[in-house]
Amino acid sequence: MQKVIQRTAAARKQAQKKIFRAKKHEALVDRKDTTRQRREFNKALIGNAKAARQARWEDWSKGPLAPKRDAGLEATTYGTMEGQTMHPPKIPDHLRRKQILFTPGDRVCIIRGRDAGKINEISQVNEDSETVLIKDLNMADITVPEWAKSSMGIKSDILTQSMPVPIDNIRHVIALEEPETGEVKDHIIEHAYAGKPYFERPAWSRLPRFSRYVSGLDLEIPWPTEEEPDLKDGEFDTSRYEVDETSWTPSLENSPFPSSVLDELRNKYSRFRTRHDPEYVRQKVIEEYRREWLDSQSLLTPRGQLLKLRAALSAERKAARLDANGNVIMDKETNSFIDQFMSMNVSENLTKSNQKSQRTKKTV
Repeated sequence: MQKVIQRTAAARKQAQKKIFRAKKHEALVDRKDTTRQRREFNKALIGNAKAARQARWEDWSKGPLAPKRDAGLEATTYGTMEGQTMHPPKIPDHLRRKQILFTPGDRVCIIRGRDAGKINEISQVNEDSETVLIKDLNMADITVPEWAKSSMGIKSDILTQSMPVPIDNIRHVIALEEPETGEVKDHIIEHAYAGKPYFERPAWSRLPRFSRYVSGLDLEIPWPTEEEPDLKDGEFDTSRYEVDETSWTPSLENSPFPSSVLDELRNKYSRFRTRHDPEYVRQKVIEEYRREWLDSQSLLTPRGQLLKLRAALSAERKAARLDANGNVIMDKETNSFIDQFMSMNVSENLTKSNQKSQRTKKTV
């Protein structure tokens, strides 16, 4: 039985090591994919900017002789951006924020970019890339590929969409009452932080569970109001009456599943089991006794005794070649060869140093 316990512990340890190696490999692959995606995304943005600068330079330098760009294959898509710019790469896990203080419905102001200073509501938040989509701001024409036209029901080659804006480029906008005049004005919040109290949101809510405050003033920034969705039962939905109806009462006398089902869920002969059936334990004990009896019978034969004697002599010879620290003891020939080699190196170094010193004296 002790061997069964040892085998279970060894199997569990090996499984934990395997899971650790798999997680480490997965993290490495994820990091490589993130780096590749960020490189491709930056390459696409830089390529669009470089093409735009080149076109402006040619239009300025050539004047009336500048090429007509909205012709040929790019007659309807000239000046548009690729669809991949709509999906920024995700931020690595170790660089992500602990809390995202923005949610759809927040009024924000863009502080960087071509729409700097404009205010509108957030329509979508992407926590993986830490970007937001703002209604009617940071608009751009996106090229629609042929395969997407049928699925999206679009006939045009371009589609105007809001481009993602990094969270670092936006600030909260809240309405506060002026203490002197009593007039309500919009104020841009430079810094904010998350804190208590924490809320128990309903299952349909998409709001975070923490509160957010203005740094320095400790003024709470309210979350947008949500409307409870009107959920209707479909054709295949289970009614509440059927869910609340008690169909089985647990009891210590009867198992929840038949023994055959339990054996399928929990493998009776699994290496990871710590509690085994008496039949399985009895079988393993008998196997151990049988193995010990076979080993003892093999030693009673002349061949078994000879093999045991040879193994003992081999172990004695190996132990005789080791010192107290477990290192191999070298013979006299090896030691004399090492001493001779070291003495030769010392003599060569002395002659080289003497020759070098004589040369320096002559030059002086």
